[in-house]
Amino acid sequence: MVMGTGMARVMLTTAMAAFFAGLALDIAVPAVVLSMMAASNWLVQCWPEPRPESRMASAWLLQYRKGRPA
Repeated sequence: MVMGTGMARVMLTTAMAAFFAGLALDIAVPAVVLSMMAASNWLVQCWPEPRPESRMASAWLLQYRKGRPA
C-alpha cells in the first residue's frame, strides 16, 4: 500500500463535494432570482386598482387642499 493514498481519497472526495455543491448553487441562485422576478411581476400586474369612488375622494381632497389658504 502506497503512503498518502488515504489522503488522496479524502482530497478527491472533498474536491468532488465542493464541485457538486458549487454546481447546485449555480442552479439554485438563478432559480431564486427568477422566482423573485416572477413574483414581483405578478404583484405589479395583479395589484388591485383603486375603486372609482376612492379616486373621486382623493381628487376632492386635492382640490380642497389647493383652495385652502396657506
